[in-house]
This record gives sequence, structure tokens and C-alpha cells, in this order.
Amino acid sequence: MDARAKPDMTEPAVGRALPHDSAHLHVSGRAAYTDDLPEPRNLLHLAVGMSTEAHAEITTLDTTPVLAALGVVAVIDAADIAGENNYGPMVHDDPVFAEGKVEYVGQSLFAVAANTVDAARRAALLANVDYERLPAVLDPEAAVAAESFVLPSESLSRGSPREAIERAEHRLSRRVRCGGQDQFYLEGHIAMALPQEDRGMLVYSSTQHPDEVQTLVAAITNRDAKDVVVVCRRMGGAFGGKESQAALIACIAAIAADRTGQPCKLRLDRDVDMVMTGKRHDFVIDYDVGFDGNGVIEGVDFVLASRCGMSADLSGPVNDRAMFHCDNAYYLDNVHILSHRCKTHTVSNTAFRGFGGPQGMFAIECLIDDVARQLGEDPLTIRQRNLYGLESRNTTHYGQTVADKVLPELLSTLAETSEYTKRRAEVADYNAHSPLLRKGLALTPVKFGISFTSTLLNQAGALVHVYKDGTIQLNHGGTEMGQGLYIKVAQVVADEFGVGVDRVKITAADTSKVPNASATAASSGSDMNGKAAQNAAQKIVGRLREFLARRHGVSEAEIRFAGNEVHVAGERLAFGELVRMAWAERISLSATGYYKTPKIHYDRATFSGRPFFYYAYGAAVSEVIVDTLTGEHRLTRVDILHDCGDSLNPAVDLGQVEGGFIQGVGWLTSEELCWDSGGRLTTHAPSTYKIPTSSDVPVDFRVTLCEGLANREDTIYRSKAVGEPPLMLALSAFLAIRDALATDENPHPPLDAPATPEAVLKAWQGGFL
Repeated sequence: MDARAKPDMTEPAVGRALPHDSAHLHVSGRAAYTDDLPEPRNLLHLAVGMSTEAHAEITTLDTTPVLAALGVVAVIDAADIAGENNYGPMVHDDPVFAEGKVEYVGQSLFAVAANTVDAARRAALLANVDYERLPAVLDPEAAVAAESFVLPSESLSRGSPREAIERAEHRLSRRVRCGGQDQFYLEGHIAMALPQEDRGMLVYSSTQHPDEVQTLVAAITNRDAKDVVVVCRRMGGAFGGKESQAALIACIAAIAADRTGQPCKLRLDRDVDMVMTGKRHDFVIDYDVGFDGNGVIEGVDFVLASRCGMSADLSGPVNDRAMFHCDNAYYLDNVHILSHRCKTHTVSNTAFRGFGGPQGMFAIECLIDDVARQLGEDPLTIRQRNLYGLESRNTTHYGQTVADKVLPELLSTLAETSEYTKRRAEVADYNAHSPLLRKGLALTPVKFGISFTSTLLNQAGALVHVYKDGTIQLNHGGTEMGQGLYIKVAQVVADEFGVGVDRVKITAADTSKVPNASATAASSGSDMNGKAAQNAAQKIVGRLREFLARRHGVSEAEIRFAGNEVHVAGERLAFGELVRMAWAERISLSATGYYKTPKIHYDRATFSGRPFFYYAYGAAVSEVIVDTLTGEHRLTRVDILHDCGDSLNPAVDLGQVEGGFIQGVGWLTSEELCWDSGGRLTTHAPSTYKIPTSSDVPVDFRVTLCEGLANREDTIYRSKAVGEPPLMLALSAFLAIRDALATDENPHPPLDAPATPEAVLKAWQGGFL
């Protein structure tokens, strides 16, 4: 279709490459984010006073100079909290304002309310704070040595891994590391709280989880949930960073609004955002593996130690998912996984796209790569030999059957279309004749489980209104962060009514319209909200069918909704006309919808069951070139084949695959988080923290969505989730760099992620730099 042409709105919407519903607003600057909303009269701007110590007792906290500063109206601290001083979503160990002790540099001590942003931020620096330093634990290795954990360590076992490892023909042990990653959303954390009549509180929050913000704001201000309304029309990116930690920002704004009686807005600048809020967990991974002469894994023992930070946040489920995804696409008959959830005196780490899955996959993919090099085999060959089987060897280490038969064929197809074998020979020949520049090539698969691992979260609600003119308003509990959820759900609703998607108005996530909604996370947004909205629409369509069948004396099966019309008894009726007729007959044109994911069950105590409704699959081939004098490297070509089921919107899904892959490349190659010896984050701005740019996208970037692979499970129109799985395709880029560095003399280059030029140069020199 010509990109300039207006889509035909009489055709079915599902499965069409329609533009993002806000695309025209994004490119014209008219999309309203929280900071763009009209500011109410008497609005106060907030800034946060933060700890400068990683671990210390607070001996003095004097905010008198802060309150005396020009433009300051109030200073708010823990004493101003009417309810519980906590924003921890699962464990109540996250104070909004520190009391007596601080546990990371950047922890909030107090907030300043002033007439301008500048006045608030300047005043926040004026407090007199004295500390008595305490010993600080700053990395996972130190935490394990000190037995410092935010949650108890967990283990998962199957078979007899120790015996299998010891009797195996070959054995390897190694430690690898993968770093954390800042979400670096374009729109930073922000919330605006407005006191309402009769103790009501309206909160505009840039959050993936309005219900949780509502719950925590109510608790901290000593209100009921009914008195708090949280609204989010869109976010300028989130990537997990606004799932739990947006509540801190909203709670501070609400406490200030409660204390002053005036509207209050808190917007973090980039440096404060990066210092104050959590990131992807970095992991230290030890493995001990036994394998046969064909590279088939016979037994493996993993030890995972993650930096959780000063509190639990979402570290429990993040680390659980890392344990689940230590297999990626491979059958592990005898396996033991020990997971340490390390308490460190750094910011509490949190959700990030993949939610522990990328770190688990990093572990097994490095292992597979090492097995191949130990045997002198092509890593792709070893990957294929270890894949889950079709009829046997098809049960995960947590007891779920991998019923799909997708990956073997997907890998073979990609290897053929990308000319992997031919290029592998070309890379070897190039490296044999190039002393300074070296090429690398890697093909890696992805198998990613779709559902919240906490079964109770797998539910969604929706609200659909049909107006007398035949237009439709749609609301559901999902939030839009740029991923295209809203247009996908609108496509579903449009097709249920047989109308163009232009007749569907998408409205903001709003806790007063759809209550108790789960976070838009776990790649489940379209699956759950799409089904809930479909359920609501089908209720209304059912009423309209019943009305028409009775009116025309036909069966409901003879009535068809399509092309903005209704076809009944040989007649064609405009949809708007039908609606007016139904309204005149006092037929309800509004409905709520609900969905809960079927078939899933999971015993947290034994780490067993069916935590995932289905799996999403993909594979990528990455080719790189590395300068061994500087450690610099470039992605020269990437081929991706990804399984989206029957895509709801191929344009949106293609964008998710491309963007997810590049974000994963950033995590694994350039985005390095560094702390100094005092626990201060030193990479807290674009000048020191390097996210990928357009110049990092490979010139030859070939992305294909699988065709004819409808989801075997009854998802919305047999589609598959696409938010998180593509990020892990970027493991191929990291392993291609590893491949470039591997030589006969050094088959296992000591390369950790991110593979920055410094890390690459160090690995090329055998770990010495």
C-alpha cells in the first residue's frame, strides 16, 4: 500500500499493517504526554533531595535552608506521610522517604514544593545532611560472600545433574557476566497529583501499572482506592522501568498534594532519573557442564547471582524467570539452578524488557558456544543437536511440555535464507588473511514463555460504549508506551462490529473505568486486553443480533457485520442506523469485558507446572567486524526470522522486532553501567551512557515475520506476543563478536557483556589490559 494513501476502512482491520494510532500526533508534536497536560492554577513543582551515601545512618537532616529558599512553599519528608511509608509492590521494604538510614546513593530523603521547577531543584541541594557511614556491599560477588540477600536464594533441579556431569565424556566450567541496562525511555518519570473534592485524588502518572499506583497512593495518603483515580493516556517509552517504580514518583506527588492542598507535579531530569530509579539486573553466572562427543548436554549446574539493589522490588519474579529461561531452546535432562537475589547498596533494580529471560538465555547461549569451541564444531550444529525434541526430549526443567514444532524448521529456514554455511566459510577465509580486522558470525534461537509467572495477574478487563451515531469508545486496563497496543485492540473491536477502525475512539487507561488491571508487561498486553475488549464487543454485537433476528424473523447466524454495514435478510443496513434503531428499542449499547488466561498453573514452592500459556519463537544471524587494535566493532548484517503467530498488525510487529533487537544490541555491546568505590553511578547521562543510535543499525538489516504459523493456542485471532522476545535475538550479535575473537590459541575469549571496545580489547589480549 502506498504509505501516503489513506487505509480503506471498509476492509477488516485485523492482520493489516495499519499505522500506530498516535503516529500522526507523534510526528507533529501533538501527542500529549503527562508533562504536556494543561497545568492547573496554583500548581507546585517538586524536586527530590537525595542521599549522597550508599549506606549510612542519617545523623542530621536539616531542611531549614531549603524551606527558606526563594519560591519554596513546603518541604515534605517521612513525617508528612499519613499512611505507610512504602512503595514496594510485593515486599514492603521500599520507603518513599528514608527514615534514619540510607541504602543507596540517590535514595529520596525529602521533596521540595516550589513555584517553579528551577526553584525546587535549586532548593533541594541546600539541605544540611550529616551521615555516619556503614559498610557498603556494591556488587553481586561481594553480596554472595557476605550472604547479603533481599530474598532467600532459590533452587530448581531435575534429574541427577552432579552425577551426569561427573560421568560425562567432556566437562567445562566457567564464569560469565552480563551487565545491567538503563531503560532510557525518552519521557522520564513524571506524575501530577490534583486534590479533588471530598478527599478525592486524581493522579496523572507515566506508568505501566495504574492500578498499582492507585493502590500505593491510597495506602500512603491513608485513603481508600475509591478515592484515588489514576490516568495514563500514553508514555514516551517504559521498557519495564515504569512498571513498579513509577509509584515512587506518583506517591511523592500525592503526598505533597495532600500536605499542601495544591496540585503538585514531579518530573525527574535525566541525571536524577538514572541515579534514582532501577535498571535491568546485572548477573554473575557460573556454570559447570558435562557433555558427550557430539556436544549434547548431559548435565549442567548453574549458579546465578543478580544485583537486586537495596530492596526486593520485582527481583523475585525477575530471578524466577531467569531460572525458567536458562534452557532457552534446549533440552536439559539433568539440571540444577541456584539463584541468589543479592542485596547491594545500590538502587533497587526492577523490570526491563525480558524480565530475567535475557539473563537466563545469556547463560545457556554462552555455554553452548563454549561447548562448540571445545569440540571444534560449528556452534549452530551444537545448538541444533540440543534443541527440544518433537515427540520426546520436549519437557522443560519446570515440567511444561514444549508442544510446538516450530524451532527446528525455523532455524533451518533461516540458516538457508541467510546463507549461513556459505558465509561461515567466507568468515573463516577472511580471518585467515586479515591480521587486524576479524569477522564473526552467529545464529541463535529464542524460545520465550508468554504469561505472567504469577498466575493471578493473568486477567484483564475492558469497557466498550457504542454511541447513537454508530461510533465506538474503547477503554481497557492496558497502557500505551509506544508499542502499538492501543491500535491492535482497536483493530479487534472494529472487526467485531464490522466497522472501520476510524470509528473506534481509544481512550486513556483510567482506574475509574477499568478496575484492578494488571500491569502492561510480560508481553501479554494484546493477548489479555484484546480478548477482554473482544468479549465486551461480542456482548453488544450479541444484543444487536438478537434484536435484528427478532425484527426480521431470521436466525442470528444469517446476520453479518462487515464494511460499516449489517447484512440481514437480503438487506444492507448502515451500522449507525442499526444502532439508532436498537437504542430506540432500549437495548443496552455498553458492556464490560473480561478475560483470564486459560490452562496455566504453577506451584511456586516447587517451581513446577505450566506457568506459560505458549511460547514465542525467533532466530537471528548476526555478522560483525572487529578492529583488534581498538576493540571497536560494527554489525554489518543481520537476518531475523520471527514468529508472531497470525499477526494482528504486521507493521507494528515488525517495528517491535527491529526495535527490540537493537535495544538488545545496546544491552550486550555498549550500555555500560559503572559505579565508583563509593557506590555512585558514574554513567548517568547520554554523555557517559551509550545507547544505540541510528548509525549502529546494520546497513544490511533483513527482518521477516513467519507466515502460516498461527498460534496453536486460542489467543486473540491466533496472534503471538512480540514485545519482549525480539530483544533476546541480539544474543547473536554478542556471540558473533565472541566468534570474531576466538582463535585456536584462545578458543574461549574472556568476553563479558556489554562488549564495549575496552572489553573486546581486553578479551582479545586474553583478559589482560
